[in-house]
Amino acid sequence: MKKVLIALDYNPTAQKVAETGFSLAKAMNAEVILVHVISDPVYYSSAEYSPIMGFDGFMDTGPFQLDNVDGLKKASQHFLDKSKQHLGDKTIKTLVLEGDFAESILKTAKDLHVDIIVMGSHSRRWLEEILMGSVTEKVLHHSSVPLFIIPTKKQR
Repeated sequence: MKKVLIALDYNPTAQKVAETGFSLAKAMNAEVILVHVISDPVYYSSAEYSPIMGFDGFMDTGPFQLDNVDGLKKASQHFLDKSKQHLGDKTIKTLVLEGDFAESILKTAKDLHVDIIVMGSHSRRWLEEILMGSVTEKVLHHSSVPLFIIPTKKQR
């Protein structure tokens, strides 16, 4: 395996996903590509969304406007740059994508000829599950490459 795509969301569990995916890639001496998909700015401004992005202690959104696509792109690139810095490997590539989460991840994996996709899987509220379905499940069912799923749900 030569290329590992690690899909990160703004959930605080992104650190676990990034670190685990990075360890997997390094064990195979593979190239790492960190990806974040942005969607409708309304999603980020809702009461359900928290702008605190993973990597507790040194992640912040900075002076970014999260109510427009340009602001979201800048904040997302900042998030990926901080993730790359945290992992300590300057060769990591980063991509900010726009659109449907699962479709963007699948298209990028195909276009870049990645060998494996690394994603976290955390449960969402039942209403969100009904309305938008599970991103990880959609990627799993439509991917032509292996998927490494990292469970991120908190243990009780």
